[in-house]
Amino acid sequence: MLRTSFQRFVLASGVTNLADGIATVAWAWLASLITRDPLLIAIVPVALRLPWFICAIPAGIITDRVDRRLLILWMDVLRGMVFVGVALAIWLALPLPDAPATGVGNDLLYGALLASALFVGGAEVFRDNAAQTMLPAIVPHDALEKANGRLWSVELVGNALLGPAVGALLIAWALSAPFLLNGGAYVLAVLLVLGVAGQFKPPTRAASDWRAELREGFAFLAGAPLLRALAWITGFWNLLFQMVLIGLVLHVQENLNLGAQAYGLILAGGALGGILGGWCGHAIIRVLGTLRAAQWMLAASAPAFLTIAYAPTAVSLGLVLALFEFTGLVWNTVSVSYRQRTIPDALLGRVNSLYRLMAWGMMPVGLLLSGLCVRLAEPLTGRGVALITPFLAAFVGALILAWFGWRALARGFAQP
Repeated sequence: MLRTSFQRFVLASGVTNLADGIATVAWAWLASLITRDPLLIAIVPVALRLPWFICAIPAGIITDRVDRRLLILWMDVLRGMVFVGVALAIWLALPLPDAPATGVGNDLLYGALLASALFVGGAEVFRDNAAQTMLPAIVPHDALEKANGRLWSVELVGNALLGPAVGALLIAWALSAPFLLNGGAYVLAVLLVLGVAGQFKPPTRAASDWRAELREGFAFLAGAPLLRALAWITGFWNLLFQMVLIGLVLHVQENLNLGAQAYGLILAGGALGGILGGWCGHAIIRVLGTLRAAQWMLAASAPAFLTIAYAPTAVSLGLVLALFEFTGLVWNTVSVSYRQRTIPDALLGRVNSLYRLMAWGMMPVGLLLSGLCVRLAEPLTGRGVALITPFLAAFVGALILAWFGWRALARGFAQP
């Protein structure tokens, strides 16, 4: 039964991540058809990531109070409804006018895009926090590295390999198609999670108010220096990666003169590296050791970001992304497995949410910085050079992060 539940759990995550991957291309590409302003384009994924900053703490408290499986079900239902609503909004707005260099070509559609991103992002915060706290109840603790690696490999197949390619093909066929398909994907995910058997409600606790519960989570994190180090390193890493990821949309369109399908395939190439990293991450950790694996994966980011800025073709860009995402998945295998094993189940939702507030709350900052880099640089350098400034800024940031993070990890893993 455990194996069947894990398979259903993994397949449901794969389906929802397929929808996320489709949306990654569809949201950014649709925004670029409404406006050519890089800052306004960046605001759409900011709306998607902002809930990680706003909702992380409430998500942790609620996850430690309710049945985590039911929470996942309700969040997937909500996301499915929102995507169907976006498809309807696009259909009503067609045909779209030419996108202006400043401002937006359709105020109502742009507003609907922002609102839907906020709702989907908020549901994702609750869903993902509940899912990470569910996994230790499905598999034994000594199998968490392997289980997480398999889970992320399947998620990446959907999120970054198939999803972007499917999203690019669908949006080239009909603008509303990727959003409509996503609505159906979440229905399928709900059906799969309904079949996951087990006890996923946290242990019964004495009545308490949310402030006391939150203080318990803060107290545990305050006494765990390695967890804090992993959180802030991941946070700055995510900030830099979001600068690069959103910057790719206009760079691919204008500097490399590629279309939506090529963009989707570039992202898919990166996903292949991530899938490989998720599949063999536990073996790499076993060979290098947890500390060295984390340190070397962190150090690989700076050269990857610099190479992304100057990769001349879609193939070379996809290869660089593949190497980068390989290292990212090995890092995630270290960090997530460590906190799943270390944090008590009764506190897992709250401490996990505080961790992810630090780790994921930085993403909107990276997205905004990317747009600001382009806007500020363009009058000085011209459009083409300005479009690679987010990658160069991320390169410098990654060098600084590797310098401080290497030492922080060594101190943290040295403590008992």
